[in-house]
Amino acid sequence: MPERGGPPLPASMRVLERGWVSSNNIVFLGRAETAVVDTGYGRHAAQTVALIRHLLGERGLDRIVNTHTHSDHVGGNAALARAWPGVRVTIPHGEVEAVSTWDEAALHLAPMGQECEPFTFDHTFGPGDELVLGDLRWRALASPGHDMESLMLWCASERILISADALWENGFGVIFPALPPETAPQAFLAAQRGTLEAIAALDARLVIPGHGAPFANVAEVLERAHSRLAWFEADPVRNSRNAAKVMLMFLLMIEGRMALDGLGARLAGLSLMGAINDAVYRLPPDQLAATLLADLRRSAAVRIEDGWLYPAHP
Repeated sequence: MPERGGPPLPASMRVLERGWVSSNNIVFLGRAETAVVDTGYGRHAAQTVALIRHLLGERGLDRIVNTHTHSDHVGGNAALARAWPGVRVTIPHGEVEAVSTWDEAALHLAPMGQECEPFTFDHTFGPGDELVLGDLRWRALASPGHDMESLMLWCASERILISADALWENGFGVIFPALPPETAPQAFLAAQRGTLEAIAALDARLVIPGHGAPFANVAEVLERAHSRLAWFEADPVRNSRNAAKVMLMFLLMIEGRMALDGLGARLAGLSLMGAINDAVYRLPPDQLAATLLADLRRSAAVRIEDGWLYPAHP
């Protein structure tokens, strides 16, 4: 969807707030160079191209920067490269091997039933590196937790943080490294805590998350995030249960609806869901599906109609 109102942005920046399947796109209109940070999910790539083309007008797209390589943040890379041949793609240092070999397990594709068109990259960046985007200097900050290689972007002069999935207005992304078959999840939960503490030390006036609207009430948001993280730390199995529901919801939002008949078998085909089931639920596929659906219906996240499962809020 188009950008929405909120705290003021520099004139060279635009935020395209997308749905939860596609990450937000942050578009930069510098004097000499244009750029976009994160490109959404592949099934929405045509819309991503159209939205960015509208903002660029007669200009071309010079650069793509990815905060991490989950499918909802890099899914538009290949389509944007076709629309603007010669666009340069920059990814985090730590993602090089997974992207170069197109490792669908490392990229969280096959294990979660997601898809992404392969793409190539031209440059990498890491913690401490500086990028000029929209004629502003942005420093890359490590943000381990949701993804151990993910990066945030911090503009000290404007006190703006692009947090990706390290911090949302109501939480943060699933802490994937802490999921089964990992047997020592606390280290990864601690990494997320360190990321939240690093964000607090910045004194940002505005945070642009990977999903949801930009927000300025950073202290309040961090307090909620710390509370949620403490809940996971008290019992890491909660992170696994949350991830199972998130996986199902992501698939549902991608497809729009899913048949109840065969849902258990569909979930059993996802290796990450299988690992969580083996470690946490230990249920036959149909019972696992029924358990997840009961939880999602209690939270009013889904609705059932004529044998089909739908998101409660399309």
